[in-house]
Amino acid sequence: MASDNRYLFRAPLLDSEQRVIGYKLACQKNPQDSEFSDEASSHQLLGLLAEHAGETRSGRFFLQVSPVARFAEELAALSPQATVLILTPADLLGEGNRALLASLRERGLGLALRDADPVFLAPLANEALLSLLSHVLVAFDHPQRAAITSLARQRQPPLGVVVDKVPGWPELAACAGTGVSGIFADLCRAPREIRQAGKLGPQAQQILQLMHMVQGNADIRHVEKVLKSDVTLSYKLLRYINSAGFGLEVEIESPRHAVAMLGYAPLFRWLLLLLARTHTTGFSPALMQAAMIRGRFAELLGQGFLSRREAENLFVVGMFSFLDRLLGIPIQEVLGQLTLPETVAEALLAREGVYAPVLTLAEACEGEDGRAADFAAALSMKAEDVNLAHLAALAWAQNIKI
Repeated sequence: MASDNRYLFRAPLLDSEQRVIGYKLACQKNPQDSEFSDEASSHQLLGLLAEHAGETRSGRFFLQVSPVARFAEELAALSPQATVLILTPADLLGEGNRALLASLRERGLGLALRDADPVFLAPLANEALLSLLSHVLVAFDHPQRAAITSLARQRQPPLGVVVDKVPGWPELAACAGTGVSGIFADLCRAPREIRQAGKLGPQAQQILQLMHMVQGNADIRHVEKVLKSDVTLSYKLLRYINSAGFGLEVEIESPRHAVAMLGYAPLFRWLLLLLARTHTTGFSPALMQAAMIRGRFAELLGQGFLSRREAENLFVVGMFSFLDRLLGIPIQEVLGQLTLPETVAEALLAREGVYAPVLTLAEACEGEDGRAADFAAALSMKAEDVNLAHLAALAWAQNIKI
């Protein structure tokens, strides 16, 4: 496998309230890639980010780059305020490495140390090295996680503690109240409780009514009337269409103007985004962000070989694939209240049909286990195109206000 044929994956960085405050970005390790090396992977990742810096201009990104001394030139092209490098203890050894790291810190980049132990972090043990750091990265299952967290927070100024590889919701809750500055959690794959007998609330029912009207191409005046009957809905629609993701040069000030500007297919998409937020007791901002990225990512992947309408359907497929966990009720109950294309329902319920391979590829890029290469090959898609779509979806989700 060629050295530039690796697939990007992301892990969301969450705060204690499950809000996404950054991402860890790296390349997947494919077990079948005999040419894989950390250096080649770092080269591809930094090249991708430097070439498409506009896609990562907002947020904060933790990058696994090794050996860091090899990439001084590439690192200069990244936004310092948006970048935190994940280092190993070996990256801190040698005068040349320390001089490079000091210059990176002066520019504003963050430096996070992984694989540290309490002895290394002990007061007065490695002051010159520790003064270069901004964060300490510690695995959730590390036997000395509590001690490492305590020592990092005792420093002046304190080091930010980021807990890595948190496997699920209970473990996320256990970390949330411990004073850490961030949590990397794999919520895309973590199971979540689904009530077998669920019921949508009044707001969700109203949104479903509007989705029915849009599907039936109802008169714009009737859609506007329903929107105006709920001030909150009208406000959210205007906030959405005026957000940076649309790039409009004029501000939209009325629901009717917003509907006219959007068109019914994008309006249906916005209503789906709103529907996903109506879980009154268990809403997760991180899961919502993941659903938005998966939907947009799948849509962008499909644009290369599907019609515009079919690509738009892929957004619905990606979002709906999260809807049971977002709403806490079985997906069949929601699908039973809408008339979706058979190909959409087929992908969601049976993972079959034209949309299923694209959804599977988007899902595969949410982990680091190297599955994306095989799914991309089945669609005759190159790693470069998949990675660009991934970054674009990430940027889109960060710029959309719901």
